[in-house]
Amino acid sequence: MDISLIVCTRNRAAQLGPCLAHIASVQYSGPWELIVVDNGSSDNTAEVIDEFARQAAFLVRYVPQPVKGLGNARNAGLTAARGRIVAFTDDDCYVAPDFLQATMHAFDNSRIGYVTGRISLHDPTDYPATINESRVPRAFPRARYLPPGALMGANMAFRRDVLIDIGGFDPLFGAGALFPAEDCDAAARASLAGWDGCYDPNIVVAHHHGRKADSIPQLQRDYDIGRGAYHAKLMLSCGAVRHGLRGWGRLVTLRLRRRPASAYWESYGALGYAWQWLSGRTVRATDRG
Repeated sequence: MDISLIVCTRNRAAQLGPCLAHIASVQYSGPWELIVVDNGSSDNTAEVIDEFARQAAFLVRYVPQPVKGLGNARNAGLTAARGRIVAFTDDDCYVAPDFLQATMHAFDNSRIGYVTGRISLHDPTDYPATINESRVPRAFPRARYLPPGALMGANMAFRRDVLIDIGGFDPLFGAGALFPAEDCDAAARASLAGWDGCYDPNIVVAHHHGRKADSIPQLQRDYDIGRGAYHAKLMLSCGAVRHGLRGWGRLVTLRLRRRPASAYWESYGALGYAWQWLSGRTVRATDRG
């Protein structure tokens, strides 16, 4: 199978419906599948997926994952996937009709192990966060420092074998877990394993996140915590001390000037990950799923 598109969801049946409706409009001639991972929902998510699957013109697979956390949910989708490429989008995103074709095209280069694409703001009244509307392609050379935000889980894809080889997603990371940044963490480990990556603006989704200005301080705090944990993991678990130090250097030269509170929350995230590491609860970069 060419590609598996994975959508993880939890108690967001209302948002999931429009997401699936856009996926139904995808135009791709090769073999592909949609995998919807239900991460322990207590609403009517399962019914929404079942109704959609009965009407879909392509294979739809429902995968329950009761253990909370986006890293766990993405791993459940990865385990079920049969495509040589695994693509991910979120349950509040709308993929373009050529999403799968553009994603597959990005992997024509055999050195590319992971890609990310353009994320536009669907509702102009929403706060312009968690988007990347750049139309300029960008290369991520192997074994280089990958800054948080360079790759976003709302629009990303990996070679399935690459994700399997690096052990999949870290269960400690992702929404619903201790630290955000499960997307960048996986890409960074793929990079350290010798794979190039890229940002391809031709792979497009629209993000209908619904966030307004009053919700952004909490979002920034969560991302700061995830950023701190990510840099600590690079140093403690991945052996990429130089990369981790570079990330902390960007705190001093860039982020601290914009948001002084970042220093506190990034340190909080780093110490939180360090405690997990000292307690033996972390997964080494060399472990396999």
